[in-house]
This record gives sequence, C-alpha cells and structure tokens, in this order.
Amino acid sequence: MKHALVTGGTRGIGYGVVEVLLEAGWSVTATGVSEQEVAGCPPHERLTARPLDVTDQAAVEALVGGLERLDGLVNCAGILLRGQEYDLETFQRVIDVNLVGTMRLCVACRPLLAEARGAIVNTASMLSFFGGPMVPAYSASKGGVAQLTKALAAKWAAEGIRVNAVAPGWIETGMTQGLRDDKAREAAILGRTPLGRWGLPREVGEQVAWLLSDKASFTTGAVLPVDGGYLAV
Repeated sequence: MKHALVTGGTRGIGYGVVEVLLEAGWSVTATGVSEQEVAGCPPHERLTARPLDVTDQAAVEALVGGLERLDGLVNCAGILLRGQEYDLETFQRVIDVNLVGTMRLCVACRPLLAEARGAIVNTASMLSFFGGPMVPAYSASKGGVAQLTKALAAKWAAEGIRVNAVAPGWIETGMTQGLRDDKAREAAILGRTPLGRWGLPREVGEQVAWLLSDKASFTTGAVLPVDGGYLAV
C-alpha cells in the first residue's frame, strides 16, 4: 500500500487531498498546526493525524524519521495574513511557513522518496503568476514555491523523484470565507472566473492524486493551475 504525507492535511485543501488519496487506496499521515486541529480531523482506518509546526526543523525530522516508507509528499501547510504582511516580522513568518517549510519537508523526505521512487506535490497559487497587493509575503512565497518546484524537479529526477505543484484558484476553504461572505467581492471573483463558481478542495485533491500517480510518470517540474480558468482571462 502506498503511503503519503500531507502537511496541512487536516483542513481545507489539504483535507481535500487526503479524502481523495484515501478513496484511491493510499494510507496517509496528515499534519495540522495544533492538537485541536488534529483532534477535529475525521477518523479513518488508513489515516494518521499528527500535529506539526513546519517551521520547527527538529519536529519535521522527528515526524519523517518515524515513517517506515513514503511514496508521496504533499505540501499543503500554509498561511495568509491579509493586510498584515507589510510588517517585516509577519512577512518573514509567512515566508518561513509557506516557502521554507515546503523546502524543509522536501529535504527531510528525500531519502524515503528516493527509495520508493516517489513524488512530491507542492502547493503554489494563482499568486505564483501575479502579485497580490494585500498579501506581499504570500505572493512572494508562492512565487518561490513554483520556482523551488522546478529546481527540485531538475535536481532530483536522477533519483527517480518527480516534483510538481498545483496552483489553486479561488477554493471554498476557511481562508476564503471572508471573501465569500463579502458579496461584492465574491461577485467580482466569480465574474472573472470562466467556470463561474468557487472550486472545491477535493477538486484540487483529484489533480494532486493524479500527479502522485503512475499516470503522471513523465510529468515533473509542472505547475498546474486548478482555478476554473481564472488565469486564462
């Protein structure tokens, strides 16, 4: 049975990924930022939920060191602090979680993934392609994730590790709840989205599962938009 580690996998897009992988027969270790978040994760016989701060190197190494095998790593842990990211301490925190945290997990998981000839899927964003004036740190971190994905794909291909990313658009999660509650803002977002609706976490999960699977065996270094066409207009 293949095993995946999904950071940020106890809620939002991360849990959408977990749901799809479980349905596909994977076993999954999902992490959340707190014990409370982990406790709220729905139970499943093939799901293990653990707390993890992706900015804590020792905690990352301890978690990965406890895994017997690893076929897929999905980096979904991330934060966005709208309107606060011009404060330099806040800027650094967002970068540390979203970009450096992704690199921490990739490096820690590399030996197990090489042994299994496994795959990594990182979480980029629409803001990997254009700037967000209210979220400079989030935008910078997600641009970095896209370029990191390409760099690791080129470096680790010889070890049999494929590295790709998904770039979600406007998805129904806690992170977008405020925008969905603001009807004027929601209308502007949906008016630009060709498919005319919010995406669902599991719709991102389906693309992640494909990128982890053997069906994507010749795909590496890709950043795949999952955005209802938002980037196309």
